[in-house]
Amino acid sequence: MGFDAVLTLAIVLAVLVLLSATRIAADIILMGAALALMLMGILTPVEALSGFSNTGVITVAVLYVVAAGLSETGAVQWIAQNLLGRPSSIRGAYLRMLLPVGGLSAFLNNTTVVAMLLPAIQDWSARVRIPVSKMLIPLSYMAILGGTMTLIGTSTNLVIDGLLQAEKGVSLRMFDIAAVGVPLTVVGSIFLTLCGNRLLPNREDAVEQMQTAREYAVEFRVLANGPLVGKSVAAAGLRSLVHGFLTRLERDEHLVVEVTPELILDPNDVLIFVGAPQCASELREIRGLEPSAGDVNKLGIRHSQRRLVEAVIGPDFTGIGQTVKENQFRSHYHAVILSISRSGQMLRGKIGDVKFRVGDTLLLETNVDFVRNYRFRRDFMLVSSISDVAPANFRKAPWAILILLGMVLLNAFGVLEVIQAALLASLAMLVTGCLSVGNVRRHIDLQVIIVIAASFALGAAMVKTGAAATIADTLLIADVGPRGALALVFLLTLCFTELLTNNAAAVLVFPIAMAVADTVGANFMPFAITVMAAASASFIIPIGYQTNLMVMGPGGYRVSDFVRIGVPMSLVTAAVTLTVVPLVWPL
Repeated sequence: MGFDAVLTLAIVLAVLVLLSATRIAADIILMGAALALMLMGILTPVEALSGFSNTGVITVAVLYVVAAGLSETGAVQWIAQNLLGRPSSIRGAYLRMLLPVGGLSAFLNNTTVVAMLLPAIQDWSARVRIPVSKMLIPLSYMAILGGTMTLIGTSTNLVIDGLLQAEKGVSLRMFDIAAVGVPLTVVGSIFLTLCGNRLLPNREDAVEQMQTAREYAVEFRVLANGPLVGKSVAAAGLRSLVHGFLTRLERDEHLVVEVTPELILDPNDVLIFVGAPQCASELREIRGLEPSAGDVNKLGIRHSQRRLVEAVIGPDFTGIGQTVKENQFRSHYHAVILSISRSGQMLRGKIGDVKFRVGDTLLLETNVDFVRNYRFRRDFMLVSSISDVAPANFRKAPWAILILLGMVLLNAFGVLEVIQAALLASLAMLVTGCLSVGNVRRHIDLQVIIVIAASFALGAAMVKTGAAATIADTLLIADVGPRGALALVFLLTLCFTELLTNNAAAVLVFPIAMAVADTVGANFMPFAITVMAAASASFIIPIGYQTNLMVMGPGGYRVSDFVRIGVPMSLVTAAVTLTVVPLVWPL
C-alpha cells in the first residue's frame, strides 16, 4: 500500500471519527476532507469536486422541488386520510398505515413523508385509541423500506446510480431495483404487523399517550398591574383551559402545591401549567399573563411577529451537552425556550440548567422567520409552527399527483432519463401553481447536497490510491466465496450507515464493494444493489437516520426501544437482501 493510500485512509478515518463523535456539521467535515485531498495532491480539483456535477446528486436536488409541490398542495395528507380509515385492531392499523407509507416513500423523500404524516398519524392514533408509541417507529421504518422500491425513493439509490454511471457506464431505470425493494417492503411490513405490538413499548393507554407525547410544563407570571390580580383561579379562567392544567403556583419564592379554584391571585405569582404545546398559545391569549422566562422580553420582536414553535434538537446542533445558559440560546437563535420535553416527558426545574440532548423537543417563542430558516437544516428537525401554520392548497393536489405519476411513467418506459423526467416534473409544479417560484430555494436541502457531493471525493481517492482494494483484501482474508463477500459488504455498509449518514455510507463503501467483487471474480451489480439496500437499513440507532430521530420525541421513545425492534428488523433486511439479490443479479 502506497503513501497516498495511507494518507487517504487516514483522512477517511478522521472523517468517520468527526462524523460520529463530534457535532461539527457533516458538510463542513466532508468539504474539509475534499480540500485536504486536493492540497495533498491526491486528487485534482476536477476529481475532488466531480460529485457536484454527478447526475445522481443533481437529481436529488431537483426531486426536493417535486416533493415540495406535493407537500404544499397537501397531496400526501389527502392520500393518507383516504386510506387510513378506522381499523378494528392494532394489526389492522398497521396494515392500513404501512402500505400507504411504503407506497408514498417509493416516490418521495422518506424524510418528507414522515414530516407530513407524523401529525396525522398522532391524531389518527388518538381517534382509534391505539398508543402512539406503537405506531411511530413503524412509520419511520416503513418510510425507509419504501424508499428501496424505486430509483427515486431515497437519495442513496440515486447516489449509487450516479456512481454506476460514472464508473461502470450502467444506468438504472425507475423500477430496476424493485425486484429487491418490493420484497424488502413486503417482508418488513409483515414483520412489523406480526411483531410490532410485542416489541414496541406501551407505556400508557392511548389517550394518555397522546396527551403526553409532547407534554410541557410552562410558566406564566401574573402581571403586577394586570386585570387578574385579586381574582380567584376559577374566575380568571385558569381552571377551564382546553390544552393544559394549572398544577402549581409559586409566590414569593414559596411553592403552593395545592392550587384550589378559590385561591386568589397576587401580583407576580408564577403559575406552572402542564399540557400540550397549544397550552402556551392558549395562555398567551389571556390578558394579565406573560411568560415568566425573563429572556422573552429581551427578544426585541414586535408582538405581531412572535410565534410559538416546536423544534426537535438534531444531530448537528452545536450545543449538545451544554446547558441552555452555557449555549446562550437566545442570542444564537433569537428564540426563547419556554419548556423542554424529553422522551415524551416534560422536564421540570430551571430551564437554564438543562443540558441539551439529541431528540429533545423545545417549545420556543421566536419570530416568524425561525421556521423558514431552520426548516431544512439538521440543527433542528420536525420544526413546526403551532400558531401560524399555512393551509395546504388541496385544490392543486390532483395536479401534483398527476405530475408525479407522469414523471414516474416517463422514466419507467424509457422515454426520459430520471434527471430529465425530474426536471420536467419540477417545472410542471411551478407552471401549474403547485409550488411558487419564491419557495423553491428554501425547499432544497443544500447541506444534504453538499454532503453527498463532497463524499464523492473520498470514494474517488480510495479508488485512485488503491485504498479500496486494500480494504477489500483485508475483508477477504478468509476464503468466504462470492456469497460470503456479499454478506461482508452488507455488514460493513450497515455499520457505516448506523454511525454516519446513509449517503456517506453508500459513497464510502461503494468503491470497497467494487474492489471486493473484482477480488472474488464476481459480477459488480449485486454488490452495488446490496450497498443500496444496506445503506437504507438504519434501524438500530435513532441518530443514524433522520426519520428515526424525528419520531423519537413525539413517540416518547428511548434508544433501547429502537435497539429492541431494530436488531431483528436489520436481520430480516439482511436475510431478504442476501437471498433475493443473487437471484436477480447473479454473482
